[in-house]
Amino acid sequence: MVDAARSADGTQPLGAPTRVRVPPLLLGTFLFLASELVFFIALFGSYFTLRSETRIWPPRGVELEPVVAGIATTLLVISSFTYVAAARRARAHDRRGLRSWVALTFVLGAAFLVLQLVDYARLSFSVSSHAYGTMFFAMTGFHAAHVVAGLILMLVVLGRSTQGAYDAGEPLGVEAVGYYWHFVDVVWIVLYATLYLLR
Repeated sequence: MVDAARSADGTQPLGAPTRVRVPPLLLGTFLFLASELVFFIALFGSYFTLRSETRIWPPRGVELEPVVAGIATTLLVISSFTYVAAARRARAHDRRGLRSWVALTFVLGAAFLVLQLVDYARLSFSVSSHAYGTMFFAMTGFHAAHVVAGLILMLVVLGRSTQGAYDAGEPLGVEAVGYYWHFVDVVWIVLYATLYLLR
C-alpha cells in the first residue's frame, strides 16, 4: 500500500483541503456581534409589534426632523469608509496613515453623536410620553451607547498604534474594531429608515 504524498513539513497529505482557522479575537468579535444583532432584532420586534397594535402610530404631535438625522447618517456612513482606509494603512504597516484615518473616523463618529443630541433637543416628546417615545429613545439611545463604545475602541487603537502594536504582523485589533464599527453603521441605517422614513 502506497502512502499518500505529504506536504513539505510532512503534516498534511498533498491535495488535502487546508483548514482555515479564524483568529480567536475575530471569532470572539463575530460572536459578540451576533449577540448584539439578536438584541437589536428584539428592539425592532418590539417596535413593530407596538406599531401593529396601535391605531395611530406615531402618536399625534410627534414630529421628527429627517434632515438633521439624515446628515448624521451620512457622516456615519462616511466614517465606515474612512475606517476601511485606516485598516488598509494598518495592513501596509503605515502607522501615520492608520492614525490619521482612525482620527478622522473618530471625529465623524463624535459629530454623529452631537447631531443626535441636537435632534433630541428639538423633539416634542420624551421617553415617558408614550410607548412611541419609550421605543424611540430606547432604540436610538442604545445605538448611541454603541457609538460611544466604538469611539472608545478607536482611542485604544490610536493609543496602541503609538506603541507600535500594529507595525508588524496582522493588525487583528484594528480589523476587529472595524467589524464592530460597520455593524454600528448598518444598525443605524436600518434605525433611520424605520424611525424617520417609514411613517
